[in-house]
Amino acid sequence: MKKGIYLVLIAAVISGLANFFNKFAMQVLDKNAYQYTTLKNIIAALILSLFILTPMVWLKLKKLNKKDWVGLVLIGLIGGSIPFLLFFKGLSLTSSINASFIHKTLFIWVAILAWPILKEKITRLQFLALGLLLAGNMVFLGFQSFHWGYAEAIILIATIFWAVESVIAKIILRQVDAIVVAWGRMFFGSIILIGFLVAAGNTAGLLTVNLGQIGWLMLVSGLLTGYVIIWYGALKSLPATVTTSFLVIASPITTFLNSIFVSHQLSNQVIWGTLIILSAVLIYWQSMKEFKNQKLKIKMIFQKSKF
Repeated sequence: MKKGIYLVLIAAVISGLANFFNKFAMQVLDKNAYQYTTLKNIIAALILSLFILTPMVWLKLKKLNKKDWVGLVLIGLIGGSIPFLLFFKGLSLTSSINASFIHKTLFIWVAILAWPILKEKITRLQFLALGLLLAGNMVFLGFQSFHWGYAEAIILIATIFWAVESVIAKIILRQVDAIVVAWGRMFFGSIILIGFLVAAGNTAGLLTVNLGQIGWLMLVSGLLTGYVIIWYGALKSLPATVTTSFLVIASPITTFLNSIFVSHQLSNQVIWGTLIILSAVLIYWQSMKEFKNQKLKIKMIFQKSKF
């Protein structure tokens, strides 16, 4: 479990950086939102395909059954294509802070789905921590700067898609390796994205990029690749509610970067950032407590079986 928590903390840092840099990359590449996310995802899929072609991972791929392949295609549709189109369209129309805040409500939708489907129980302490996370995130953002419109609505829809994906992925990860699921998300998702662009007649100038633009494209694609590998690694070993709760830490990272490099106003964000991190610590403490209780139960069962 400790390994999973370390992984999700790294994923949160990558997510916070990605939310900040994606806004600039979209402006530099001068592509529409659909072309931008398709290009970025294709490169991530190609990088992951290099991992898949290594002997050890390739053997895992060959062991997949028909049900596993259907699951990977479903992940590509629900997690690797539709929500990307919605999210980056929304991001092109609103600030990276607004987009990050809405995306970090992911833990709420996952908690709603995980209880009946995955049978994940949420304790009172976790409810308190989740409430603090939401409140801290709202105040940290500076809620007066937040507005609701078309962009925010489609980002929320994308977030709900990713919540559904998290629950489905958690089930698939019981049988399939994390890197294989990550590859399936980006590979099949990219195929769907390309199909969407072709159907919409939106492929003109797609591959026209200069050296400066290639640098930005590789940066955001690299962040996406690292995020999806580490995210699924964490999701495989942690409850979905815990994993998505830690991801909220990404929001302060995006906001800090925006405050330093864009608005140049830090105000009281240190205090509210600390509140969010404290909430994550509460979730960590509760998770480790449950993990130790599970180990103790297993040990007692093992000792009884010896007699």
